[in-house]
Amino acid sequence: MGWRMPSETAEHARTWMAFPREGRTLGGTAALREEGYAAWTAVARAVAAFEPVTMAADPSETARARRMLGAQVELLEAPLDEFWMRDVGPTFVQDLDRRDVLGAVDWVFNGWGAPEWAEWRLSAELGRTVAAAAGAEVVASPLVTEGGALHVDGEGTVLVTETVLLDPRRNPSADRAGVEAELARTIGATRVVWLPRGLHRDYDDFGTGGHVDIVATIPSPGRVLLHEQRDAGHPDHALSAALREQLADEADAAGRPFEVVAMPAPATLRDAHGFVDWSYVNHLVVNGGVIACGFGEPAADADARAVLAEAYPGREVVTVDARPLFDRGGGIHCITQQQPALRP
Repeated sequence: MGWRMPSETAEHARTWMAFPREGRTLGGTAALREEGYAAWTAVARAVAAFEPVTMAADPSETARARRMLGAQVELLEAPLDEFWMRDVGPTFVQDLDRRDVLGAVDWVFNGWGAPEWAEWRLSAELGRTVAAAAGAEVVASPLVTEGGALHVDGEGTVLVTETVLLDPRRNPSADRAGVEAELARTIGATRVVWLPRGLHRDYDDFGTGGHVDIVATIPSPGRVLLHEQRDAGHPDHALSAALREQLADEADAAGRPFEVVAMPAPATLRDAHGFVDWSYVNHLVVNGGVIACGFGEPAADADARAVLAEAYPGREVVTVDARPLFDRGGGIHCITQQQPALRP
């Protein structure tokens, strides 16, 4: 028995986020900084329409956070530098022996492989702060990884990428067997599905090195939503085809073959910095709803809502413009972290 990470579709007690603070990630001009603050605020308000939201805020940003978020969102003042809560915060788990006990896996965070630009040492301590505020038992792990590197079905299956979990900048001596043993101990994974890599843009200087949460997710056991780049001019076109072929031959922890459902990418291929990694896979499931990424393409955004509505029946799908988030290196899933409601 031990710990297990519930599916994102399980009932939540709340969603955790972290408010942006000034620095390289937020932007170097006043206009860029305001755009970032507004983007995080829009996501928080969208989530708060469905469930409670607690926002960690650095003391330097508490006043701004209170002003922008209002009474809808609870604030927790805590020192932080990076503010991608999925990655800097804990991964919540439930004790399967003591069903009323919440756990919080405290991964080692080193700024996505300790690149020169990253400021991460304050946020590396945030997992324990959030765990204490949530009343969770800390599950310490020596594994250097982030929450965006994992997607689970709540029944023992986890999707990961080799380029993150076996990254020599993160875990220089790791092998598959060791990683799988640690995922079994911390999140209850009995079946690890290894994808070779993530999307092209995610290997830029400001990328994560291949997080799975912009590539594929498990909306229900036995089913995978897969990012599909249909334009052969984009480097992710070949990756999408290869991953579809691989996943069609994979099975979950219960031995079910995966049904692979395509989530077509938006039509936009490039921005000022190169090929985009815009992905509708990077959504957040909330109580009674789904917070979906929007990319300013009405037809593509509507198609994505339709796929998500079918994948998560009975939930309202709400689109929030995610372009300012992706400009900074992530999306809606990357800036949020669900805390499951305990059900004995």
